[in-house]
Amino acid sequence: MFSVIPSPFEVRELAGFFSLSPAIADRWVKGGIEALAALQLVKNAPLGKEGYELIVSRDAVRICAQTPAGFLHAEQTLRQLVDDGGRIPCVTIRDWPRFQWRGMHLDVSRHFFPVSFIKRYLDIIAFHKLNVFHWHLTDDQGWRIEIKRYPKLTAIGAWRVNREDQPWDKRAPQREDDVADFGGFYTREEIEEIVRYAADRCIEIVPEIEMPAHALAALAAYPELSCTGGPFHVAPGQYWPDTDLFCAGNEGTFMFLENVLTEVAELFPGRFIHIGGDEADKREWEKCPRCQQRMKREGIQTLEGLQAYFTQRSGAMLRKLNKRMIGWDEILEGDIDEDAAVMSWRGTERGIAAARRGHDVVMTPASHLYFDHYQNDPATEPKAFESISTLSNVYSFDPVPRELSPEEASHILGVQANLWTEYVPTPAHAEYMALPRMAALSEIAWSDRGGRDWQTFSSRVKELAKTYDRSGWNYSRAWK
Repeated sequence: MFSVIPSPFEVRELAGFFSLSPAIADRWVKGGIEALAALQLVKNAPLGKEGYELIVSRDAVRICAQTPAGFLHAEQTLRQLVDDGGRIPCVTIRDWPRFQWRGMHLDVSRHFFPVSFIKRYLDIIAFHKLNVFHWHLTDDQGWRIEIKRYPKLTAIGAWRVNREDQPWDKRAPQREDDVADFGGFYTREEIEEIVRYAADRCIEIVPEIEMPAHALAALAAYPELSCTGGPFHVAPGQYWPDTDLFCAGNEGTFMFLENVLTEVAELFPGRFIHIGGDEADKREWEKCPRCQQRMKREGIQTLEGLQAYFTQRSGAMLRKLNKRMIGWDEILEGDIDEDAAVMSWRGTERGIAAARRGHDVVMTPASHLYFDHYQNDPATEPKAFESISTLSNVYSFDPVPRELSPEEASHILGVQANLWTEYVPTPAHAEYMALPRMAALSEIAWSDRGGRDWQTFSSRVKELAKTYDRSGWNYSRAWK
């Protein structure tokens, strides 16, 4: 049975095999296409920037593509086609992606992951023909990116007291005599190294700097940017609601954010910077004299309007830096600039509304695409977020709601899954939560809606696991 994920657009199976020696097959699967001697690369194919044509005959392997991305995607297809004996079935494949945004997210604030794993994660993303890595770098539980102008962000904001022996949502806050030594951060040099590594795999990194909420790690370092002045500690666990926001009435807040975003933009050459915007409990803004003065001076009538003002100013900063703003769907609660893009996480309804307002949208509903959820019966799985999202549930999602007109649907950039790490403390656990659900994400992001079929996919994904095994990746056996 022909078995590739994501399912290619056009396949013609032929008789026979192209054979590799076992030594070359092992090197190639693990180390890259350059080990394949009888390979012909042709830079010419009318299949778009990421499309490719792959022709496997008994004597040679021929890849035609316009760009490095197309050649890379063809390589990933070949990695799946080769069997344990080093044989590749003769076949002709013409293939291209359905969506331009095929994203995978990783939260490194709740648990910090080393550079070596970030690279490994990028390898897994590339293998699945995904092309966006959304890197959640800041939150209440840790600030993970070095900012030269504000050294306390990593000297203080990157570290919390170790409460790993306690349930995530029941951890005692830091006491004055506690030592905050659990965490870490990425230096500018490490980030530059990771950006290069991603670029070599045709992956764009979208960094996220959370604002105005999920800011406690930053406020622990610079409490003067809050409404109350602190003192604050980096959160060792989850506390709700999220009331410690950047002060919207303090002009110093916007100076700080502009300086931070300037350094972030220098490090990440991609189109987008994510500004968060979610889950902001505005009760401190309501009590803050400076925020109230800002509202009066700007003619803002509601606290939602004040967040819209905050978002608009953030967007203006990014435009000056030649970046586009993207944020969680809460940014729609006020007027936002036309070029702002929206990640629809609270279902698809807000994504539909955004597309109808002319905003580009990435669909990432928690109901289907939050990989911190259980993927099987909780009684058989490690601790996770209380919801369940099985492999078949992920596979059932389509990023383009049928109620959108063709013009409105053109604003759906694509789809993304998110891996939040409150309950994911190690790299091996992160792989387990991502795989094989990332395979289902891959197919809904790449393949034509009309060609998807759960029964054939469920068979193919078990074949795909052989490549996971050869690569040494950890994965769940929850196939339903």
